[in-house]
Amino acid sequence: MPMHRPSRALALLLAVLLLAAACAGNDSDVDGFDGTVRLGAALSETGRFAMEGADSRQGYDTWVRWVNEEYGGIRIGDARYRAEIIYYDDESDADTAAELVQQLIDGDKVDFLLGPYSSSLTSTASAVAEASEVIMVEGNGTSDTLFDRGFRNLFLVATIATDYTRSGIEALAARGAQTAVIAHEDTPFATSVAGGARRHLEANGIQVLAVEAYPEGVEDVSDLMAKLDELDPDVFIGGGHYSDAVLFLQSAQELGIRLDAMLITVGPSNPQLADDLGASVNGVLGPTQWEPAMAYEGSYFGSAADYADYYESLWGERPVYQAASSTATALALQLAIEAAGSLDADEVREALRELDVEMFYGPIRFDERGVNVAKPMGTVQVQDGQIVVVAPDAAAVGKLVYPAR
Repeated sequence: MPMHRPSRALALLLAVLLLAAACAGNDSDVDGFDGTVRLGAALSETGRFAMEGADSRQGYDTWVRWVNEEYGGIRIGDARYRAEIIYYDDESDADTAAELVQQLIDGDKVDFLLGPYSSSLTSTASAVAEASEVIMVEGNGTSDTLFDRGFRNLFLVATIATDYTRSGIEALAARGAQTAVIAHEDTPFATSVAGGARRHLEANGIQVLAVEAYPEGVEDVSDLMAKLDELDPDVFIGGGHYSDAVLFLQSAQELGIRLDAMLITVGPSNPQLADDLGASVNGVLGPTQWEPAMAYEGSYFGSAADYADYYESLWGERPVYQAASSTATALALQLAIEAAGSLDADEVREALRELDVEMFYGPIRFDERGVNVAKPMGTVQVQDGQIVVVAPDAAAVGKLVYPAR
């Protein structure tokens, strides 16, 4: 009878809704996965590391999209697990990062952790992870001091800080540089970079005229730059983060300082620096963990160029190395989970220690400290607004211009 049709339709609709609700609690019914691997990360959405934090998050999210949509999930035995990352904003503050990592462990019950950006934040965050026996894999906290603490749950896919300037210094020495000055932020990462730079300069016969530290968060380095310029160095080496690169270059331009070479740890590899400062960036050198032009490739994401194309298809921009480091971080953890065939921390930790893989980011092989000792650091130079890999020779796609000014 017609009067019954609405009730039957309503019953059918109710049955569909109940089925959908039931399926929502079971990953395998909804999207074909057998469960979820839950990762956590405290990243800087605000504060002084917001730019690098955004790049790092996009790098992590690139992996999430790829592993879930292209690769088919994390493979654990015969099962496939969906990857999920829970994020919190650490506000570029080390204490906040530590508190949020504790929340991820205790409140969100994450299986593993991905690192924040910067050595200072990684230091406190990894201490919490270590105390809780939770593995943290990271790609953007490279200070040597992080790995002098005997931690067994911290793993770095990137090149350690003391080697950031090595290939650039070697290239400058080969082209006749004889003297250098070093200015660095008084933080673990920048101090490690400066110590390594001094060692590499001396090893290559370049005289170190001065090493100057300045406080974290300084907003003006003009006096420091003027003081160092009076020594008439061939090379200026600046250790810090993106904001420090801006300060160094703005001060040099305002004071009319013209050096044969400027090598700055963070900034020159990011296209944003040229966008922000224009032609004053030309000739500046900077270390890079990775560039799309490098001849790295592997079974996951393909080549460095393939990864860059995939990243750009998602975000509408080319990846900087902080993003690539983050993707490689998550991928390394994925490969260890798959090798272990388990989410057990002891088994995954052992798999990380045995990991030996080539990928779009370069080779990854961890030493007893948890440091990737297989991948060299590259050096780029901004030439006519373009970021060109100029060292080491095996990775270079262009020639270093020296003197640059």
